[in-house]
Amino acid sequence: MLKTRQPLHLVHVFFLLLCFGQPASATEQAPLPQLTPEAFDRCINQLKQKANTAAINRQVVDQALKNITFDHKVIEYDRRQPEFSESFASYFNKRVNQWRVDRGRAMLKEHQQLLAKLQQQYGVPAHYLVSFWGLETNFGAYKGKMSIIRSLATLACDQRRSGFFTEELLKALRLAEREKLAPETMVGSWAGAMGHTQFMPSAYLQYAVDGDGDGKIDLWQSIPDALTSAANFLSNLGWKGGFRWGREVRLSDGFAYFNSGIDKSHSVKQWRDKGVMLTSGKPLPDSDISASLLLPAGHKGPAFLVYDNFHVIMRWNRSQFYAIAVGRLAERIAGAGKLHQPPEPAPNLKLTELLKLQQALSKLGFDVGKPDGIMGPATAKGIRDFQKTRNMVADGFPHTDVFAALGIELHRAAQNKEKAL
Repeated sequence: MLKTRQPLHLVHVFFLLLCFGQPASATEQAPLPQLTPEAFDRCINQLKQKANTAAINRQVVDQALKNITFDHKVIEYDRRQPEFSESFASYFNKRVNQWRVDRGRAMLKEHQQLLAKLQQQYGVPAHYLVSFWGLETNFGAYKGKMSIIRSLATLACDQRRSGFFTEELLKALRLAEREKLAPETMVGSWAGAMGHTQFMPSAYLQYAVDGDGDGKIDLWQSIPDALTSAANFLSNLGWKGGFRWGREVRLSDGFAYFNSGIDKSHSVKQWRDKGVMLTSGKPLPDSDISASLLLPAGHKGPAFLVYDNFHVIMRWNRSQFYAIAVGRLAERIAGAGKLHQPPEPAPNLKLTELLKLQQALSKLGFDVGKPDGIMGPATAKGIRDFQKTRNMVADGFPHTDVFAALGIELHRAAQNKEKAL
């Protein structure tokens, strides 16, 4: 049974994904570094020197880094690679569930006055702010319990992404100085994300706002600070007030699925001419707004027409699944019903299988980007191009017949699941 109050998207924040990119490929498994206490102490001393050069208060630095130790658990989290690529149905149903919808509606009502003010000031509708809040920390129910300073210091002393985490650590120290935060109270995710809205230190410093007017910015304890900061962040990312994220749509019989994909953009009225309809079956509006058509579960699942604000959501988190979940949860919180075409249960594919698929397509001359075992837009485009040459439904989805055509054997669960569908 799903424990709905557990965090489901704690560290998948915009800054983290922007700097990290995708996980290591399915064939890579970086060995855990064996950093001796002496080497870690030397690294901490170097970090103190950098903080001194950056003119961060020496007392703050000494207090934060005093007696700090290397956290092997953080490195384990950093190196942990998933075995499977989660299906859209599994991802979506865990996140846009009835508990989160009901709780979101309660939060929308409880904070109505604040949210109305933020919508007027920043142009971000209330239900979207509540949706982000719900997906990041279950409306503040779980904000993480790991020491931000210790986690960032550990990652700064690890060579894999030392530069990025060194900068984040320095910003966390600057934040402690600016907001007069006791280092032991700065807790969050293993990678340094903090508060109700899971901001990295760089985002906290640049975009966080004092929403309750008490003269400080506390994303852990102050809901007004957290939601105001989220609205400011989204506004700076380019949120367009008065426009929605996208919408679920229906496709006509014989629709040319090759036109789908985040890389294919047409006006709404052009999509209407191509056979895209409202879920009611009525025509799309006569609009020049640019949109792309996404089929996250292939042609057998739901279809979504997505607009500019969808791309803004992806600047918060570079995942199409996440952006769809934010948009749909926001709509449900605002009173909308369930999907017209809910995603059917589907197999979780092994990353090694996806890597073999990418390598096989690349060998045949289809561009999938760098093979890494991760299903992204480039891989979807390569699959669509391949499907079109084989007279398959060119929806860019890794169906079992695509693997079969490439001579790749799937694990039995994946084979049986799609046969059942």
